[in-house]
Amino acid sequence: MENQSSISEFFLRGVSESPEQQQLLFGVFLCMYLVTLTGNVLFILAVHSDPHLHTPMYFFLANLSLVDMGLTSSTVTKMLVNVQTQQHTISYAGCLTQMYFFLMFGDLDSFFLAVMAYDRYVAICHPLHYSSVMSPRVCALLLALCWVLTHIVALTHTLLVARLCFCVVGEIAHFFCDITPVLKLSCSDTHINELMLFVLGSTVLVIPFICIVISYIHILSAILRVRTPAGGGKVFSTCSSHLCVVCVFYGSLFSAYLCPCSVASEEKDMAAAAMYTVVTPMLNPFIYSLRNKDMKGALERLLSHRRIFPS
Repeated sequence: MENQSSISEFFLRGVSESPEQQQLLFGVFLCMYLVTLTGNVLFILAVHSDPHLHTPMYFFLANLSLVDMGLTSSTVTKMLVNVQTQQHTISYAGCLTQMYFFLMFGDLDSFFLAVMAYDRYVAICHPLHYSSVMSPRVCALLLALCWVLTHIVALTHTLLVARLCFCVVGEIAHFFCDITPVLKLSCSDTHINELMLFVLGSTVLVIPFICIVISYIHILSAILRVRTPAGGGKVFSTCSSHLCVVCVFYGSLFSAYLCPCSVASEEKDMAAAAMYTVVTPMLNPFIYSLRNKDMKGALERLLSHRRIFPS
């Protein structure tokens, strides 16, 4: 079915309707965005510059940092521009484009967290086979598979929205073009969209989450079999950072998309969206760095390098 949309733009409500609060939130979100970019860029450069970090775990962490920057940039930048210009509009094509990149980067976060949990499972439960199971070729294939699957899911949702008819210029009750508030503005039948959103959304969220839970059940079992408390603590310390990120990411996603409609609200949805599009990408490089001696050492060497910070 060809696109029947008769409008050229949408209005984005933003994070607040109060002009005073908008300026305050603009400063807060701008600072968080800059911290996100700086932290993730430094993390990627540290992994790239240190040969000791050229391992599967840091390979996926560096790609997670890249995805986090894409996720934040796809949502926050347009909101910052709208607040600064006081023009809370987004073109129809721009809305679909933003929706596609938001879905793709958000799904990539979910898949990467599952792959990283599998990497920790192999490293802890099958250390003798780790180099063969997580070989460079396998890591590249897993990375390519994640990108292909998320591209298909995001493109499917975007094309299904593109076939809908939007008869009047409506206000999207969000600070970016999330798929659920956009569907509420359509004057077409959205049952297929809602069905695919439930099926694909549940698959993208639940299956990686189940893989993470299964991986950590095996990891916990391996930790309990370690006879010395120090050995068990050392094993668990390698997974604690990943667990923190998983809890924040999936907690905000499940509260936003899998809660019953009766307990959902626009404010809660925007708060949850801000958590996984802004807060989590900002915190990830710090969480993975503070409890990791190798990463802290690589960052110190990177920041003290004369070519970057001349004395």
